[in-house]
Amino acid sequence: MDRIIRPARNVLGAVQLPGDKSISHRYAMLGAIAEGRTTIRGFSSAADCESTLGCLRQLGVAIHREGSEVQIEGAGLGGLRAPQPMLDAGNSGSTMRMLSGILAGQPFVTRITGDDSLQRRPMDRIMEPLRQMGAEIAARDGRYAPLEIRGGRLRAIRYRPPVASAQVKTAVLLAGLFAEGETVVEEEIRTRDHTELALVEFGADIRMESNGIRVRGGRVLRGGQFRVPGDLSSAAFFLVGALLFPGSNLLLHNVGLNPTRARLLDFLSSQGADVRVSNLESARGELIGDLHVTGGQVKGGSIGADLVPALIDELPVLSVLGAHSERGLSISGAQELRVKESDRIAAVAENLRRMGARVEERPDGLEIPGRQRLAGATIDSCGDHRIAMAFSIAALAAEGESRIEGAEAAQVSFPEFYDILDSITE
Repeated sequence: MDRIIRPARNVLGAVQLPGDKSISHRYAMLGAIAEGRTTIRGFSSAADCESTLGCLRQLGVAIHREGSEVQIEGAGLGGLRAPQPMLDAGNSGSTMRMLSGILAGQPFVTRITGDDSLQRRPMDRIMEPLRQMGAEIAARDGRYAPLEIRGGRLRAIRYRPPVASAQVKTAVLLAGLFAEGETVVEEEIRTRDHTELALVEFGADIRMESNGIRVRGGRVLRGGQFRVPGDLSSAAFFLVGALLFPGSNLLLHNVGLNPTRARLLDFLSSQGADVRVSNLESARGELIGDLHVTGGQVKGGSIGADLVPALIDELPVLSVLGAHSERGLSISGAQELRVKESDRIAAVAENLRRMGARVEERPDGLEIPGRQRLAGATIDSCGDHRIAMAFSIAALAAEGESRIEGAEAAQVSFPEFYDILDSITE
C-alpha cells in the first residue's frame, strides 16, 4: 500500500500513544511463565507484539485480549507445552530472540521461524550464550531462522555480549530463570533495562549491580497487574515532526521515560530542542510522563558508538532531523543498523538522496550536512516500519508531495501512525 504525504505547515495537538512495544513483549513472556493471572493494560497494538501472544498461545498459555487489555493465565516455569506446528514470530526479532531464552529451558524441541525479513536477520548472537548454558540450537546456515531449539536442564553462566543488545541480554536472563545457579550478564555499554525491572516486579531473584545483572534460577514468578506506558520510540517521530516547523505545539501524554530509553530526550535537549516533561510518575519501576514540544531548528552534531545502543530505533528519524539542523548530523558506530528489518544505513541514504539531499554513507553510519531543503519524492520503505515512518515525517517538510511505497510496514510497530499523523498536521 502506498501513501501520499503532502507538505504541512505545523504540527499541533495532543496525542495518546499506544503502549510501549518493548515492555509489552516482556510483560507477556513473563506473565506466561508466572503463577496466576497477569493483567496487562495498555498493551501494544503492534503486529510484533501480537506475534508474541500468538507464540505463547501455541505453547499452551491461555490468553484473552480485549482491545489494549490482555489477560494471561500463567503456566509457571514448568507448564509450557511443545507447540504444533512451528512457532511463527512474524517480523518480530524481539519475539524470536527473547522467547528463545525461555524455550532453551523447556524439556521439548521447538521450531520457530518468521517472515522473509526476519529470516535474513542473524540469530547467532543469542544462539552462542544459550548453547553455553546447555541448549542445543540448529539454524539455517548456522545463524538464520528457522531455529530448532532442543531445551532442557540449563547451567548458569557469566556472559558479556560482544555487541550491546538488550535482546541478547534478555534471552540470557530469561534462560537464567531455568538454570541451576546464578547467571550473570555483564554490560560494557548499558542497554534498556525493561527486562530487569519487570523481573523484579514478577518476583525473580535478581540483583542489578554496576558491572552487570545477576539472576538465580528456580524462583517462582507471580503474576499481577501491569500498565504499559506510551512508546517513546513512537513518540520520536512526532517529536521530530514538531521540531521541523517553528509554529508547532504538541503534547504527548503518558509516555514511557525509562532513563535507559530517555537518552533521546537528552540528545534533543543538547541540540537546543524545546522538549519539556511534566506529570512524572512511576509505575512498576517504569517512569511515565507527558512531553510538550514546540517547534524550532536544532543545532545538529554527532552520535557515536557510546550513544547508538540507546538511540538505535530513533536513528532513521534523527537522520531526517539532521538534514534540517544547522550543522547536520554525523552517525558512527551504528553498523547494527545494517541488520535490522532492512539495511537502515543504506535505506536512509538512498531515500534522502531521492529527496535531493546530500549524504555520505559509511560502513558504520552516515554523514548528513545540515540546512538542506528536501523535495517531495517516491520513497522506498524497504518493507521497514521505521523507514516508512521516518520518511513520512521528512515528507511533511518537503517541497511537493511524496509517495511512501510500502507504507503498510508501519503496522509492525505502530498501526495508528498515519491516523495520528493526519490528526496533528495542518
